[in-house]
Amino acid sequence: MAKTLELQFDTEFGKTAKITVDNPKEPVDEAVVKLSMAQIIAANVFTTGSGKLTSAKGARVIDRNVTDYELA
Repeated sequence: MAKTLELQFDTEFGKTAKITVDNPKEPVDEAVVKLSMAQIIAANVFTTGSGKLTSAKGARVIDRNVTDYELA
């Protein structure tokens, strides 16, 4: 089972940009996520094809199950 924390940001050209974090610490603390997203925006270290990150839009944890099969 693989979990990913997806951080969603609005950009200066009205699009959505996403940053993903593998294996987030659980339970996810919403206040820490909001603060971290604000710090990412303030640091201005990420640029996307649709401009700079301007505001936090949302966050979610994605839980994915993978089953491998031997075909030999």
